[in-house]
Amino acid sequence: MVFRANKKNLFWCNITSETIAVIDAGLKVLDNAGYKFKSFTIDGRRGVIKLLQARYPGIPIQLCHFHQTQIIRRYTTNQPKTNCGKELKQLMYSLTKSSQEEFEYAFLMLQRKYQEFLKERNENRQFVHRKLRSAFRSLKTNLPYLFTCKNYPELNIPSTTNSCDGSFAHWKKKLKIHRGLRKHRRDKMASFLMKIT
Repeated sequence: MVFRANKKNLFWCNITSETIAVIDAGLKVLDNAGYKFKSFTIDGRRGVIKLLQARYPGIPIQLCHFHQTQIIRRYTTNQPKTNCGKELKQLMYSLTKSSQEEFEYAFLMLQRKYQEFLKERNENRQFVHRKLRSAFRSLKTNLPYLFTCKNYPELNIPSTTNSCDGSFAHWKKKLKIHRGLRKHRRDKMASFLMKIT
């Protein structure tokens, strides 16, 4: 797990799974080190927004555009079969080019257009289009955090976590070259890479 700002790693640690408790512990380390935060750009893990709002009320939170697009893609697939899925996919392509007002309006129109379609149930009274419903719910829930970067231009908030994600790929590639290392040496190498990049 890595906390990163201005292309510099502030804190990192080895974890078995990324839980809210682990993230909270990492934030405590940064608080104790004297760091102050102007904004956060997060990857969309459930519960992180609530954690940040509780710990740092009033600090702007930006949800990564790439991660939100990937969430929708997981629900709709790369080749959506329904018109609703196809139009939602098209809407996501416009995320980076739209203003908040334009995107919210287009999303509202899409919701209205397919509201009856999304309510369809089968003979067991289960929703027919459950994945599409989940995609719409995800976007609706995260919408307030998708345009923070544009609402606070003076803070230069990144709209994606690409700096961190791209670095992970770089670190993994270097570690893979030395795949025969024992765990403690591998951890030592990973820590060294975090310090210099």
